[in-house]
Amino acid sequence: MKLLGIGSRINHSEFGFGVVTNVDNKQYWVTFQENGLETISLSEEYEIIEAVEDEVDSVSFYDVESSLRKILKKWSDVSEITPIADKFKGGKLILEPSDTNLSSKEIPIDTFFHKIVMVRDRIRVMEQKINSSKNLDDQEKVDLQQYITRIYGSLTSFNVLFKLKSDQFVGSKSK
Repeated sequence: MKLLGIGSRINHSEFGFGVVTNVDNKQYWVTFQENGLETISLSEEYEIIEAVEDEVDSVSFYDVESSLRKILKKWSDVSEITPIADKFKGGKLILEPSDTNLSSKEIPIDTFFHKIVMVRDRIRVMEQKINSSKNLDDQEKVDLQQYITRIYGSLTSFNVLFKLKSDQFVGSKSK
């Protein structure tokens, strides 16, 4: 079965005359004169009035968007939204020096949390770049991965700030 291209005109037994306005690997989007936009299966029966070729995008916009999102997540330092634990929302981090003559420093905890998340995400990107590097041999990759695991371990103190356990830092497991 050859796919109809965008702009093809059909006559459907239920919906009447229409024009194909989009195609993916499962269905046609057809704008019908009487019924407006409908989706019909690629295998559905209809009469072809005029077929247009070479105008078919067999991958839907959703498929492209999903693929792009996965690629960006894997290879860039663009981070997804990571929620802070509810009990810390709107809170503040106060740093007080031992010398009472010096003033304390207050930082909104959301700002501090955002910086922790950025550190985590950049370590993940560095880890991916190390693992995919063509210039490092396997032993060098293992050595660098051990350092990264120790970095994650050093940052586990901040796990209390994360709402979701899946977002937390994980170091090496104790034996």
